[in-house]
Amino acid sequence: MNTVKNRVTRGLTGLVLLGLLGGAQADAAPVVVKGDGRQIKPPPLRVVKPQQPTRLSLENGIVVLLQPDKELPLLSLTVMMRGGSRDEPEGKTGLADIFAESWRSGGTRTKTGDQIDDFLALRAATIETGSEPSKMTLSVHCLKNDFADVLGLATELLREPEFRQDKIDIAKRQMFTAISRRNDESGEIANRESAKLAYGKDHPLARQEEYATVAAVTRDDLQMWHRRFVHSGNMIVGVSGDFDPAEMTTLLRQKLGSLPQSQKLVTPELGFVPTRPGLFFVPKKEVNQSSIHLVQLGTTRKNPDHYALEVMNEIFGGGFWARLFSNIRTKQGLAYNVGGGVGLGYEYQALYKVAMSTKSQTTGKSITALFEQVQGMLMNPPTPDELQKAKDAILNSFVFRFDSKAKILSDRMRLEFSGYPADYTEKYAEQIQKVTLDDVKRVAQKYLNPGGFAVLVVGNPDEIGDQLTQLKHLGPVQTIDVSIPPPPPKPQAAQK
Repeated sequence: MNTVKNRVTRGLTGLVLLGLLGGAQADAAPVVVKGDGRQIKPPPLRVVKPQQPTRLSLENGIVVLLQPDKELPLLSLTVMMRGGSRDEPEGKTGLADIFAESWRSGGTRTKTGDQIDDFLALRAATIETGSEPSKMTLSVHCLKNDFADVLGLATELLREPEFRQDKIDIAKRQMFTAISRRNDESGEIANRESAKLAYGKDHPLARQEEYATVAAVTRDDLQMWHRRFVHSGNMIVGVSGDFDPAEMTTLLRQKLGSLPQSQKLVTPELGFVPTRPGLFFVPKKEVNQSSIHLVQLGTTRKNPDHYALEVMNEIFGGGFWARLFSNIRTKQGLAYNVGGGVGLGYEYQALYKVAMSTKSQTTGKSITALFEQVQGMLMNPPTPDELQKAKDAILNSFVFRFDSKAKILSDRMRLEFSGYPADYTEKYAEQIQKVTLDDVKRVAQKYLNPGGFAVLVVGNPDEIGDQLTQLKHLGPVQTIDVSIPPPPPKPQAAQK
């Protein structure tokens, strides 16, 4: 019986391997499996070269990227514009989010937001607006036959939004609700406060909305924001779906070409200063575990070291086999999940963060364990086996970033927006393969910087006890006040 079972298993292994390899080597000779299939070495990964979109520029300066995809009779369009929360004036934090919400819901001069809802619902279409720290987006999704009409409506929103006051008030009330609940979850507190520690609490990437800053935003502010950022010289447009490129180019010229010409927007560079090390604590009595973040500044993908850093990050905190997870979670049992690495931003320095959660009673032990793993990358450099596992993990997941035409277009838009060369993605796998052990050792020594961390703990002071004060090498414990300032008083109605 065992002999029959082994034959069946080996036969199935051979069929699976033939299926996996057939797509990559259709003309190759059949694979014959002998002995234990686990000893078979897989063939080298093929180089992934995604079909890149076509790039063109309209006469008014709008950059357009076209990515035809005939699979379904659908079309998607995204307009990307520089300008986000990092550009908000001091005292009006939250303006970008209010703008994005009331831009769509506030409608245009000729159509209210509710009328736009009805128009789109009849066509199973959507128009959505959003904001991020450095950009705003307007996106369209609809059936192919409705695209011209929906694009016309989207163009109206780009050209002449109305920002009706009732929709601005709704957007503000939603933000007030979010402010009132921002201390509900330990993880949310840890993410927010660790960003303040790494960048500085008044840095544009760390500022937070308050009742007063949201209340200070006016309709005039939103109209000024629109004039500043929503213009042709500040737009990248990507289209994917079922279309003919020549016909789409003509349609975009008809619709978007009517937007007024303008100069390309130049935004000031963000300044960064090194993170101030120390031990910081946010008391939260209603929890029974601690959220721990070690943070400092990371770097960007424009840094020539970033390929070696990606491989180092994978070895250090990338997955189940990585050092952080296997040592702190699997061997020591201190956390369900743990991870981290040197952040690599596309436009500005991302956070270098190592984070975990643990029960209150093991808070001090867990902080020590995290530092030991950072120090271990310096004292016990990666092995050849770890290097190869890291490269395989990165390259095996790489293809899933481009398994649809829409993902390829999104990647290309991000590169265009952030000022990267068009062939950045095509060269990515090749550059990862070139990383050596010496490269990983070098960047570990240069960037891991165990002494540069701000250590943040969010947890129950009664259960943690004196564990933090015993970590004397980190300095005195500094308590962070996360209480929410009250809203400003409402103006009294004028007496008649």
